[in-house]
Amino acid sequence: MTDLTLKERLVKALKGEEIDKIPVVSVTQTGIVELMDATGAEWPEAHSDAQMMATLAIAAHEIAGLEGVRYPYCLTVLAEAMGCEVNMGTKDRQPSVTDHPYPKGTDDLKMPDDLLGEGRIPVVLEATKIIREKVGDDVPVIAGMEGPVTLASDLASVKKFMKWSIKKPEDFEKILDFATDACIKYAQALVDAGADIISVADPVASPDLMNPATFESKFKPRLSRFAESLDVPTVLHVCGNVTPIIGMMADCKFDGLSIEEKVSNLKGAKKTVNGRARIVGNISSPFTILSGTPEKVKEDVKKALEDGVDVLAPGCGIAPKSPVENVRALVEGRDEYYA
Repeated sequence: MTDLTLKERLVKALKGEEIDKIPVVSVTQTGIVELMDATGAEWPEAHSDAQMMATLAIAAHEIAGLEGVRYPYCLTVLAEAMGCEVNMGTKDRQPSVTDHPYPKGTDDLKMPDDLLGEGRIPVVLEATKIIREKVGDDVPVIAGMEGPVTLASDLASVKKFMKWSIKKPEDFEKILDFATDACIKYAQALVDAGADIISVADPVASPDLMNPATFESKFKPRLSRFAESLDVPTVLHVCGNVTPIIGMMADCKFDGLSIEEKVSNLKGAKKTVNGRARIVGNISSPFTILSGTPEKVKEDVKKALEDGVDVLAPGCGIAPKSPVENVRALVEGRDEYYA
């Protein structure tokens, strides 16, 4: 069992199979300013250059010690390819959607004729191939992307999307299906290019923004359709305190559920999930990895492991100004726990 490769360990962990120790990865963004300085692969250029994207992602494995390579660094790639305007951000600020193609309704929804050739999608697919070739078959390649709920909200605008959920249910469901179709096509292309695991971040599905009843009736069927369309392990990340929907998330057919530290009762979450998925997380990105010390990181790591986390990871995207030594402390803390 101790001769497992990093990829074998992570895949087994996500499938709930026996492993020698809990893997340490990030299923959320890994671009850190220190790593940009060390490699010369900086934002915002690394969002649009395949070589730089791959170099920065690999640095989080080779320099910061994470046991997988996760890329890209934002939730705007698919949104941009489908017509959203995007501000590319700065060296320490991620890209963000600034304008939306369908704020008035869904009558003119149109999938791009060549979706996979639009925007930065070719860059991410090329980066996938570069990463796969450089790290070989023993290191897991984790492709991140926006989920169907967040994509739908970007296409319409979050404000309109939330309003449609109540006042225009037909438009609401139509744009959700449209977004889900696009997500499936993009995810399959990432797998075909060499990704081992697809990590879907769907922050707009959070109970902080949307009624849990909407998650149950509208989001769960689309997320399930997405997860069932792929033949590789999948992880679903939803921001905020997802305690009210953790059981519903477990019904969405994803192998892993990535949760923040806001889910304070990890043992309770595991009990609710009851083996239907594995828990990934939940070391605080802002309060521990960004602003804590290596000692604080290790303390939180020990608690997460004692509480039964299945894959140890930051609870959300790593803040760009996080110290690399605090990311390294995730693995060091795990190793000390097993020593």
